[in-house]
Amino acid sequence: MSSPRAQAQSRRRPGRRASWLTAAAVGTCVALSGVVAVPAFAADPVTLTGVILGVGANESQRIVTWYSSADTAQSVQVAPSAVVVDGTFPANAATFSAIGGANIATSGGFNRHATISGLEENKTYSYRVGAEGSWSPVYSFKTQSFDGAFDFLFFGDPQIGSSGDTARDGAGWKDTLDVALAANPDTEILVSGGDQVETANTESQWDAFLAPDKLRQYPWAATIGNHDVGGKAYEQHLFTPNTDRAGAYYSNGDPSSNSSGGDYWYIYKDVLFIDLNSNSYATSQGGGGDAAHIQYVTDVVDQHGAEAKYTVLVYHHAIYSPADHAKDGDNKVRRVDFPTAFSNLGVDLVLQGHDHSYSRSYEIKNGAKANPDEQPGQAEVYPGPGGVIYVTANSASGSKYYDITAPDDSGTSGAGNGADPLNPGSYWYNSVQNQEHVRTYVKVQVQADQLVVENIRSGTCDAPNAAVELNKVPWCGPDSGATAAQPVGSIVDSVTIHQNHGDGEEIQVAVPDAAPGEFGWTIDGHNGLVDLGTAEDHDGAYFGAKGQINPITVSDSRRSQAPWSISASVGDFRDGTNTFSGKYLGWTPKLVTSGAGAAAGAPVVSGFDSGTGLSVSRGLGSAKQGHERGTAVLGADLDLKIPAAVAKGSYRTTLTITALAG
Repeated sequence: MSSPRAQAQSRRRPGRRASWLTAAAVGTCVALSGVVAVPAFAADPVTLTGVILGVGANESQRIVTWYSSADTAQSVQVAPSAVVVDGTFPANAATFSAIGGANIATSGGFNRHATISGLEENKTYSYRVGAEGSWSPVYSFKTQSFDGAFDFLFFGDPQIGSSGDTARDGAGWKDTLDVALAANPDTEILVSGGDQVETANTESQWDAFLAPDKLRQYPWAATIGNHDVGGKAYEQHLFTPNTDRAGAYYSNGDPSSNSSGGDYWYIYKDVLFIDLNSNSYATSQGGGGDAAHIQYVTDVVDQHGAEAKYTVLVYHHAIYSPADHAKDGDNKVRRVDFPTAFSNLGVDLVLQGHDHSYSRSYEIKNGAKANPDEQPGQAEVYPGPGGVIYVTANSASGSKYYDITAPDDSGTSGAGNGADPLNPGSYWYNSVQNQEHVRTYVKVQVQADQLVVENIRSGTCDAPNAAVELNKVPWCGPDSGATAAQPVGSIVDSVTIHQNHGDGEEIQVAVPDAAPGEFGWTIDGHNGLVDLGTAEDHDGAYFGAKGQINPITVSDSRRSQAPWSISASVGDFRDGTNTFSGKYLGWTPKLVTSGAGAAAGAPVVSGFDSGTGLSVSRGLGSAKQGHERGTAVLGADLDLKIPAAVAKGSYRTTLTITALAG
């Protein structure tokens, strides 16, 4: 079948084409009118959708991903917001080329992603995606200090579409983001617990998930859930840094299949984040199973663990959760496979989703409670070597909640789901369990010597809360609905996890950013007149005089250790209407006091002997790139030789000093 463009071309009559050519020769307006009359020649507009800002490999990077209706060359354009005026980017805006490919048939169109690099700390940036003639709207984000304490937020299963009402689920998701970021505007990254949507390749659900503007302002760290894994839409929408897409990290072992997968890592300030595709847990599925994930974590920690103070793992399937999935067979497998490896590797915190309820584990070491004396809900925890805290996040959208289930007699370690001896209504591994059928999120404060983890309410029983609105749950509020719902922003649980320092004592000092320093120069003393006295007659050949300039002090405390130079020149010497050229003055620069990497300039002979003397700018002193910081004092011996024909008088000139600092 011929294309619509080919069909349009075959229908054109030769006479009509000739008339266009004639019209073009007569007038531009007529020619444009003729072209507009044939839509087949007009370029179709490019539609750009689903723009999302993602984390990069470190603080100075961001990854932007989007959908495009056309397979065209596109990019991300970025500039400091201060120089973007009314949406117009400056000519020197940075441009980062995008790559991507065709989407699967059910998605349609194409996907693109680009990595923004070279960002500076403490700056607000504006960006847009696309190409000339088809740019997206302008979005913005801000960076903060690239070291020190920071906060990030963790969100459990938005699972848009799970309630059966995509619009309600989307409204709850948007409200959680709005509430969380209004309360925590300086949050630096948003971390996913997986299950962005209910059905992997349903683009209307992805549209609702991606609708909130906050996802274009704060970087999203994606995690694959069991509802995301069954299609390519997850990978099309959410490109991640340092991702290993080998078959071992796909549940079916086949990256080319209609499924998503891969493990990835990134470092943000003092935290090494490692994100796993927990859908692949058994080799019988076709992938590498849990053993492949353990090897991946081991390799990343071996290679990059020393670059961070904390190691945080993120994956979807909670292994220490309190609700419907607590006794799932696959989670029991992971509960045996993972904990000892994570303890041995020095993992500090594990963040999980999947069970649509909140829990915070006791300190777990090698698959068992590490400290029998740790109390339920204990607010301060001091893990020993190998101690790990596991947190499961509840629904961030309100699309679905699972009620807490009862322990059994299957044991209190390993894969067991037995009761906590200190709190028999809870599982042995959980310090805190909570279900109120209200939306929540988890805030993590990364501090110098501790992690503070808080579970915070982002909603109440009122809308937007789809599961409650649609009667998917029979009650709402604390104590199985016996207590009224608590206000938005109230805290469900808070724990401070103190960092373990082994058997020795660690000494830490925080070194702030040094002041950038400055470069400056002054003339020593009161800058009095440099009096060369009365010139001496040298056998009628010339008059000569000598002296010294007032010393010049140069100070350079700049961290950049950039080069600097001091130079000077003189104009004509004058006495009333009588003059003689400044070229007759020469000098020999010298270091009065060494420092700041200073080197004296080259001697300049009087123009009486040769050349132009100090009538043109000459170097007094300078320092090269990388010089030491400090202070130097520069001086120069002056040598004046005047032709004997110069009229008698008291002549003066001005030494003009120029300082250049790189």
